[in-house]
Amino acid sequence: MEGMDETFDFVVVGSGGGSMCAGLVMRKAGKRVLILEKTDLIGGSTARAGGVMWIPNNRFMAPAGVEDSFEKAATYLDSLIGEQQDVPGATRERRLAYLREAPEMLEFLISQGIPFSRGPYWPDYNDELPGGSEPGRTVVADLFDVNQLGEWKDKLRPNKFQMAVPIYHAMTLPLIRRSWKARWVAFKTVMKGLSGKLTGKHWVTAGAALQGRMLQAALKSGVELRTHSPVREVIIQDGACVGVVTEKDGKPWRVGARAGVLLNAGGFAHNQEMRDKYIPHTRKEWTHAAPGDTGDMHQEMMRIGAAMGQMNEMVGNQMSLPPTDPDPAGMQTQLAKPHAFLVDQTGVRYMNEGGSYMSFCQGMLKRHETVPAVPSWMIMDSQFMRYHMLAHTMPGSKKPDIWFESGYLVTGKTIEDLAAAINVDPAALKATTERFNTFARQGRDEEFGRGDRAYDRFLGDYTHKPNATLGTVEEGPFYAVQIVPGDVGTYGGVVTDSNARVMREDGSVIPGLYATGTTTASVMGRSYPGAGSSIGPSFTWGFVAAKHAANLGNEGI
Repeated sequence: MEGMDETFDFVVVGSGGGSMCAGLVMRKAGKRVLILEKTDLIGGSTARAGGVMWIPNNRFMAPAGVEDSFEKAATYLDSLIGEQQDVPGATRERRLAYLREAPEMLEFLISQGIPFSRGPYWPDYNDELPGGSEPGRTVVADLFDVNQLGEWKDKLRPNKFQMAVPIYHAMTLPLIRRSWKARWVAFKTVMKGLSGKLTGKHWVTAGAALQGRMLQAALKSGVELRTHSPVREVIIQDGACVGVVTEKDGKPWRVGARAGVLLNAGGFAHNQEMRDKYIPHTRKEWTHAAPGDTGDMHQEMMRIGAAMGQMNEMVGNQMSLPPTDPDPAGMQTQLAKPHAFLVDQTGVRYMNEGGSYMSFCQGMLKRHETVPAVPSWMIMDSQFMRYHMLAHTMPGSKKPDIWFESGYLVTGKTIEDLAAAINVDPAALKATTERFNTFARQGRDEEFGRGDRAYDRFLGDYTHKPNATLGTVEEGPFYAVQIVPGDVGTYGGVVTDSNARVMREDGSVIPGLYATGTTTASVMGRSYPGAGSSIGPSFTWGFVAAKHAANLGNEGI
């Protein structure tokens, strides 16, 4: 191509979920593929995450006796998303396209030798709605021996889950003080790790397993990957995208793309200026997104006149900020466990602490519009500390002195003492506690319905009766930690059509330019239907984009 330093058939910007899937499709079609990653590590935020994909009507459900269908899943998304406003990424046409293509994407990856399995029980986040699935629609990649990557091993972005156990089993480990099932999982995890050491294997799980397997398959197929290769610009000629400007040896390097460019560069979680503009009252220090998520392609899409949507959304993930940990601690499951509840800065409880992490953080930010709630306070008693994890510490363990000295963990002999220590009206917090304890004793949260959904109970403590999520907060001393509306990534960006093509503000498409992942306005709108509702679409739209660019149908792959 004229004016280019080199040319490929397909160029992918970013190496997160969907990038290598698209690369595999293109290689199956005999096309040359280049993936450009601006950081030093491959895998994006997907590698850091749980690595779960939400794939309705997938091949693993029927053999397990789990009923699902295209129509049932469509009913669920309609009931969850249908009434939302200003969600151009989540039109019904795109939602239905996702439901058609996601199972096909999974079949393609399995045909490429990538093993997956079903999470045995992982309820949809709003399983109570029409079409919701209590058993769940999640799939995960099998454990992966990262040593199989050879010299590429150290280029895979690491994951915080350093256990040789599938992610769905790892979620039982916080109940190790309460459950023989959790102890059995812990035993098997230890034995798997020891076996790996004896046989020279280094097992990884969750997102590292998914992206490790994808990287292995991409390399085997002949996809070319380059790190330290930021993309500064997409090249538009005669209204179409024909390539990108990246860097090589510190200088601009123009790469042509005969069939198209796929943008999968992440969101803007690490760009505080953009956060202040679009998602106020949130901080880049509160994100688990990969460090490359600085909004580069969002800004580039605005420059060329692409349509943008849902920019004020993020995949919220409630967090606390322990002083001994360089990363914020995810607190979703802890807040759904018995013997704890959440209050705003006036000492009033204002939401169901169980359920979707995205809904949780939306609720916190909405509350903050009228009552100070960022940060909020998680209130616990000694029963909670004895039976459940806090941040990354085990149940019943002595908490670091620095936690108390820094004010991260606040304590009081009575609820009134605790209220005074966190600058909350003692009478208000006492009244909230007494009301919560009434609900806990009767096993039903009459105010917010905590524990009514299967997903709430999934997050709770299945050994606790009658409600897995409700336990009294009455045994002193009492404790409190601040909770902030963290995230695992932003959720808005460029608007794409049902072929993953980038659209202009006037509704036309930009030929040759595709996008997926958190670079885009999510097909899920302002909702999170179930575990993997970001990674599943990222893979699926990458799959769709590559098929379209290569002029392939599902029968052609």
